[in-house]
Amino acid sequence: MIKVYLKKKIAPRIANGHPWIYGNEIDRVAGEPAAGDLVEVRYADGKFAGIGYINPKSQIQIRLLTRRPETVDENFFHRRIQAAWNYRKKIGYTENCRLVFGEADEMPALIIDKFNDYFVLQTLSLGMDKWKQAIVNALNEIFSPKGIYERNDVPVRTLEGLEQQKGFLSAPFDTNIIIRENDLQFHVDLENGQKTGYFLDQQDNRRAIQHIVKDAEVLGAFTYTGTFEIHAAHYGAKSVLGIDISEQAVAQANKNALLNRLENIVHFEAMNAFDVLKDWGREGRQYDVVMLDPPAFTKSRESIGKAVTGYKEINLRGMKLLRNGGFLVSSSCTNLVSPDLFLETIYMAAKDARKKIRQVTFNAQAADHPVIWGMDNTNYLKFLIVEVTDK
Repeated sequence: MIKVYLKKKIAPRIANGHPWIYGNEIDRVAGEPAAGDLVEVRYADGKFAGIGYINPKSQIQIRLLTRRPETVDENFFHRRIQAAWNYRKKIGYTENCRLVFGEADEMPALIIDKFNDYFVLQTLSLGMDKWKQAIVNALNEIFSPKGIYERNDVPVRTLEGLEQQKGFLSAPFDTNIIIRENDLQFHVDLENGQKTGYFLDQQDNRRAIQHIVKDAEVLGAFTYTGTFEIHAAHYGAKSVLGIDISEQAVAQANKNALLNRLENIVHFEAMNAFDVLKDWGREGRQYDVVMLDPPAFTKSRESIGKAVTGYKEINLRGMKLLRNGGFLVSSSCTNLVSPDLFLETIYMAAKDARKKIRQVTFNAQAADHPVIWGMDNTNYLKFLIVEVTDK
């Protein structure tokens, strides 16, 4: 196996557990590996650091798979996926869960979501993509699934020299399925829905609203397929309005309301949240609960400032739509905005809105998306509930 030697100054970061090695951290390569090949990584003093796959075309040139001098083969991935499943079962995530969360499960750039007996797979790097068939074999052996679907229609793959693609990795099946979550049912479009079709990372947070929405008039913005809003109706809200710019998402959200027989309480409309939150504030509309779950406003460090401005703006508008003593439910799904920066942004929004806020809860993503200390990219979701009162 070709050996890669690291520069001395970065050894502590790798030794402390981070699996990413950038091109400017490599001192020398003893050989000429092909993109996607496994390489043995050693520190500057020659000590063993791990085994990973290399891609000279990628900004992250090496992603470490193991810190032990072991064989990386098809059995390796079977063991890792089995270990990931054992962990989910221990912490109570069995029906629907993120089965593999990349670096957090020691399988960098691999995402596997489990929707009951169906699985959706993403291989987001060249090195992991080369092991796709081994991963599919492991899923078949461990789960005997009804179907496996590939959602590699992800722009990040182009940075690895990979094509975007999606399709069946098993016998074809109906990719429009229904899942259960918190005693509710939801349509999931595995083929065309966002990401892998459904946002499992908020499944615990959707339960967190159950007390604040009882008998409340609720507004939800950036609803996607309406999961938070339908939970609000299920938990006893008086009325719920959900808005999203996507007509396709709104249509599915209304289907979800019908599926749960909640269409008399909750309905969805296709609207631009940025426009209507501002307009409704001027009109004096008021709600008891406002829920904001926007998409990531940035995918690069260069645009963090614009993202923070966007988060501040929508949260300020949301607060102005609340009755005194109402609740703001706010999320951010980009790891580039740290938890501290997110909370500071909410505070500044409250200050500009001349409101006082009292924190009810502040969570990360569900525990089937584990947070690994020292790997900031695994701690990406911020979920906040605050009571908002006049100063």
